[in-house]
Amino acid sequence: MRIVIALGGNALLRRGEPMTPDVQRANVRLAAQALAPVAVGHEVVLSHGNGPQVGLLALQAAACQEAEPYPLDVLGAQSEGMIGYLIEQELGNLMAPAQPFATILTMVQVDPADPAFREPTKFIGPLYLHEEAASLGRAKRWSFKKDGAGWRRVVPSPAPRRIFEIRPIKWLIEKGVIVICAGGGGIPTIIDENGDLRGVEAVIDKDLAGSLLARELDADLFVMATDVAGVYLDWGSAHPQLLRDVTPQDLRTHVFPAGSMGPKVEAACRFVERTGHRAVIGAIGDIEDMVQGIAGTQVRAVRGSA
Repeated sequence: MRIVIALGGNALLRRGEPMTPDVQRANVRLAAQALAPVAVGHEVVLSHGNGPQVGLLALQAAACQEAEPYPLDVLGAQSEGMIGYLIEQELGNLMAPAQPFATILTMVQVDPADPAFREPTKFIGPLYLHEEAASLGRAKRWSFKKDGAGWRRVVPSPAPRRIFEIRPIKWLIEKGVIVICAGGGGIPTIIDENGDLRGVEAVIDKDLAGSLLARELDADLFVMATDVAGVYLDWGSAHPQLLRDVTPQDLRTHVFPAGSMGPKVEAACRFVERTGHRAVIGAIGDIEDMVQGIAGTQVRAVRGSA
């Protein structure tokens, strides 16, 4: 079975944890322990979030007064290499020595006229107190929105249109390579008026990019691994209800938060509606059971089908 697994940024770096190399490696190691059993006997393609990491890189770049800060597309490429390296190493330590891996820097085309550029919504970076966020907003001309108990930077999140490296990704899969690609939703790229490729200051939603990746790779299953057990109704209430076995039609009767579960639900619906295959959303530690269809929120074209 060909499986595309999207690892959420919060699954790799949990809310409130310090963004140190040791903490991130420890979380990747836990993710690798969950991924290794699935990677044996299946064609596995991995993507991952990068919100905390690219936010940290942006802060580090802005702190250097002697050099011009790199734009978000370049920092996105940097984070793809950084996280891909950790995944390759930690997952490789758990698998047969002959298993090949490859991390692909992945450019994803977006539309420069996408309305997302007028209304930034995508969270990146760490949480701040309100006073810190206001100060940074004035100094860096960044936009901030409230996220839980704190404030985080928000940037445009245009829709993914095309994955430029899809052909080499397919070639690698056919050779038995575990491919890590489209990290952070891919590097946001436009084709300008001269027909040239050019990066833009944005972050593509990783789940929507993962759904596009899974569709273009003809995947049998699309998995979104995060830090909660699945999709809940009445999240945050005294009695949240975990959805277990649903169809896209079921999900579309509800509204989910745009900054968290909403994109995952939309990504799952698009994949199932356009392919007829299964998608699942759930906790990273439950990946093996999610693949088997017994954990997480299973999204199917027909409820209860395979």
